[in-house]
Amino acid sequence: MRTPIIAGNWKMNKTISEGTVLVMRMRGRLEVINGVEKVLCPPFVALETIRQLIRGLSMKLGAQNTYFEESGAYTGEISPSMVAEVCEYVILGHSERRQYFGETDEVVNRKVKAALKVGLKLILCVGETLEENEAGRTVEVVTRQVGAALDGVESPKGLVIAYEPIWAIGTGRASSGEQANATMGVIRRTLAEIYGDEYAQATRIQYGGSVTSSNITEFMQQEEIDGALVGGASLRADDFISIVEQAAASKRKK
Repeated sequence: MRTPIIAGNWKMNKTISEGTVLVMRMRGRLEVINGVEKVLCPPFVALETIRQLIRGLSMKLGAQNTYFEESGAYTGEISPSMVAEVCEYVILGHSERRQYFGETDEVVNRKVKAALKVGLKLILCVGETLEENEAGRTVEVVTRQVGAALDGVESPKGLVIAYEPIWAIGTGRASSGEQANATMGVIRRTLAEIYGDEYAQATRIQYGGSVTSSNITEFMQQEEIDGALVGGASLRADDFISIVEQAAASKRKK
């Protein structure tokens, strides 16, 4: 059985002091929830502080991005080795990186290879726009994105795929559990074509896009959904804890 994984992507929110308060409010209650992997992904400037706050606990730490070069004159960028010193996970290919910072499938692929080279585990994001969804191109888009991101990559250890329909991110308009499950089934079949069925069945696939404490159970009840990449709700202690609790309860019922 795949262990559910709930990751909180704070995006460009929370100062170091605000993030400290948030984690202090959550860590004790999160620590007693078993059967779910919990990952916190704060901004770069807070990574070391949060790492110290969760040291010795079961919670994991993730970065929101990394560059594909190891070092050099790349002002403002962070290398994979820098991330790997403090984090176990890194989010790559998020739609906001693609949309606002021009990341192409090729760039994502280069980042994937660079991150894996230093031992980082990936939360690899894929998802279609509203226009692509309404045009019936969801399968085409997510299949292309998965294949392109993993092109030339041999069976990445610890890979997590996050399916995030772009039209659902931060809009309050979440996909239905049934819709998300169907698309995630396509993603799993794509992984099977690349790496074989055994690998695909062992790989966790999260849903992301307006995940809340009110809809997480609907998603977790679906066969293909193994967790969630949580945005806004991860910035509120009670909401994030509730999401993790419901994910754990849903796993026990599967």
